[in-house]
Amino acid sequence: MIDLTPHPEGILLAVRAQAGARTNALRGVHNRMLKVAVTQVAEKGKANQALEETLADSLGLKRSQVELASGATSREKKFLIRGISEEDLRARIEAALAE
Repeated sequence: MIDLTPHPEGILLAVRAQAGARTNALRGVHNRMLKVAVTQVAEKGKANQALEETLADSLGLKRSQVELASGATSREKKFLIRGISEEDLRARIEAALAE
């Protein structure tokens, strides 16, 4: 089960980042966080931007709906997801991980 926390502007999604991977993809669950791998290296915010894009693409969201809320320099991050219910977000995550 992945941690989803209600927020006044949407839902906070806990993410474990893996920069410098072979492909951009959702990799599973790690300590109640969604593990997301991106090909970008962790320098000058490139990996964070790639994480936002990978989350949006994998979950069928617009890029404007996904924003890094905390953890810019950490592997453990929180992304603010806007414009979607917690139930719908959880269902999209499960569907994306099942692929």
